[in-house]
Amino acid sequence: MYYKGLYHFFYQYNTKGPLWGNMAWGHSVSTDLVNWEALDIALDRTDPFDINGCFSGSVTIVHGEPVILYTGIDAKKRQMQNIAFPKNGSDKLLREWTKPDYNPIMLPGGGIDPAEFRDPTTGWVGQDGNWRVAVGAQVNGRAEVLLYKSCDFEKNWERNEFPLFKSENSGMWECPDFFPVSLSTKGGLDTSVNTGKVKHVLKVSIMKTSQDYYLVGMYDEKKDIFVPDDGYEDDYTTWPMIDYGHVYASKSFFDAKKKRRILWCWVNESDSEADDVKRGWSGIQTFPRAIWLDSDGKQLIQWPIEEIKSLRQTQVQLCDFLLQSGARYEITGILTSQANVEVEFELLSLEGAESIDDSFVKDPSKLCNNITPFNNGGIGPFGLFVLTSDIDGKKEEYTAIYFRIYKSSDRYMVLMCSDLKSSSRRKGVYKPTYGAFVDVDISKDKRISLRTLIDHSVVESFGGGGRTCMTMRVYPEHVLKGQTSKLCVFNHGSQEVKVRELNAWEMGKARMNIKNDDFISKSNIEVS
Repeated sequence: MYYKGLYHFFYQYNTKGPLWGNMAWGHSVSTDLVNWEALDIALDRTDPFDINGCFSGSVTIVHGEPVILYTGIDAKKRQMQNIAFPKNGSDKLLREWTKPDYNPIMLPGGGIDPAEFRDPTTGWVGQDGNWRVAVGAQVNGRAEVLLYKSCDFEKNWERNEFPLFKSENSGMWECPDFFPVSLSTKGGLDTSVNTGKVKHVLKVSIMKTSQDYYLVGMYDEKKDIFVPDDGYEDDYTTWPMIDYGHVYASKSFFDAKKKRRILWCWVNESDSEADDVKRGWSGIQTFPRAIWLDSDGKQLIQWPIEEIKSLRQTQVQLCDFLLQSGARYEITGILTSQANVEVEFELLSLEGAESIDDSFVKDPSKLCNNITPFNNGGIGPFGLFVLTSDIDGKKEEYTAIYFRIYKSSDRYMVLMCSDLKSSSRRKGVYKPTYGAFVDVDISKDKRISLRTLIDHSVVESFGGGGRTCMTMRVYPEHVLKGQTSKLCVFNHGSQEVKVRELNAWEMGKARMNIKNDDFISKSNIEVS
């Protein structure tokens, strides 16, 4: 949240080690969403209603003051919703929180599985003046996002007659998020807005796949239900995803300072627990992303926040560069283990696009898994090789992010793949292939863009101006040994592809979770 001149980030934190367990709420603050100072624990498992953990939740600004709702687990392993308030409202750092003894404020009942009832959302105010929050649950074996109402956002909460939304076929939903989006601007909206040219987005984290899905639709405030747009199917595999790669439990907030909605995504590790213990930590967040509704009113756009540009250093550029079939061109002049790469490709023709088997249209990851960045196609593969090693007599390490163009019966389709199969020579590392179609009309101007942020073991890619996002965890052996990585742009299709423009920046290191750093006290913080 943004509060009195500071951004506050609360996160799940094990106070006793780098592996999952002993869940508490960590707390960090920032003036710019880039550099962060760590504070003491905000919530810890100290009471009967959270003795087995303080789990996910949200902060809501209520009458100008922040209030935490969170899931606690009691001695009977029941999940329940609790509330906490700042101990000292004049402390802009919000270093201490109190948990009233009337907790819990929401208990499982009425068919709710007590082991599957968690993660309250940010609250919003309806036109009747009452507060609402949504909570993920499993009710009589069905996935539901429940809605609770309160007149005071304190101890009195009642469950709505209807769930906000439900599904018969997807298992438990965690970490729901529910927020309005504008049909006319890229700006974000306060969570309580439900008038004018507005739609709503419901996002859920599905345990079955460990992926985040979302739906766009309308919020019927009279019944307090979410109604997806036409074309909805009760089949989560047909829903758009927040990120088609390695993220989960994403969460958005309204940035009141810059009037935008910002999304965080959790990225867990994909090497071994022994590696986590050796590092002393596990799990990170993606770069914060601004999110808004595309002009088609059907999909979200995600884009790294503008503050990330403050880390840019040395820049290299290519313009109107022709990539012949089989070309692989190294980008030199910058260190690429922390880098920001933006490239726009132009296709000279679409005549070479291959036909696509209908069985792959609904399963692009399967298609990406069946091809490689070296398989010659009609148009593509073309894209980037990142975190690439020198060929030293052993197998080369590389991570590929690329496009390939197909033709279905009625349109051209842009496939985006992220291939990790050769990303590391280390054993015990998860190295999947991710795939998705980018919802753009490639026939319009024959251009497709790719932005990739590289941060050591994390690679975040944004295809088609942020219409399709893929995040990866990679652990190249050559990087761990201190060797320099290469960055290359390539075209392995049979048709030439033009690089209209490529810009690559070496990125500096942000200050992350440095305790007792005085950058906040020396910053010009506006208190409002």
